[in-house]
Amino acid sequence: MGEWPKGYARHVFDRVDSTLAEAARMAPTLAGPAWIMSTEQTAARGRRGRPWSTPRGNFAGTLIMPMPGDPAQAALRSFVASLALRDALVTCTGQAARFALKWPNDVLCDGGKLAGILLESVGPHLVIGIGVNLLSAPAPEAVEPGAVLPVSLEGAVAPEPFFDALAVAYDRHETQMRTYGFAPIRTEWLRHAARLGEVVTARTMRDETVGTFEDVDAAGNLILATAKGRVAIAAADVYF
Repeated sequence: MGEWPKGYARHVFDRVDSTLAEAARMAPTLAGPAWIMSTEQTAARGRRGRPWSTPRGNFAGTLIMPMPGDPAQAALRSFVASLALRDALVTCTGQAARFALKWPNDVLCDGGKLAGILLESVGPHLVIGIGVNLLSAPAPEAVEPGAVLPVSLEGAVAPEPFFDALAVAYDRHETQMRTYGFAPIRTEWLRHAARLGEVVTARTMRDETVGTFEDVDAAGNLILATAKGRVAIAAADVYF
């Protein structure tokens, strides 16, 4: 899986409230980027404050790093993290065909939700929280109606080897992003995008847009072809 990437600190805990919260506590003392993993989380959360179950055997990790440019550039790290997640899963399982990427920040396995990513800012730092159902998944009734159902790898991959593979993969894509910009990341992401060319629904707290998933633009927006023309969506939950 490669050696641990140079320049990244590595912290492994047995139990924390959440790796995002631990990253925020550690932020004032950090001299550079750091990866944090915990065997168990007791108060994890996902997007929009939704609870995220992390029993032992699943993966809970956070990367905290100096803010990489302006907020728009920082937001594009969700694509970097998505590619790194997929690469780590392929490395650990050898089963590339099973994994796809769902805009804006989920990884699917055999069509079900396997992993999620959450980006936040903590002062001058960006934190990227990652949860992966390596052992078990929440019950179907725990997710909102219409959402992609959660799945797991049922213990086929252990958390610490996955952690190492993820850090190596992230470093590779982050280096590519810093060297060449978003264009090659976008191209690679689209190669693995779920439901590209199909009709999807993008839903926000205020409205809903139905259209054919055509593209992701240079700013990371979802591009849908609708009855009223092409629409660029900056943030939404996507339903199949």
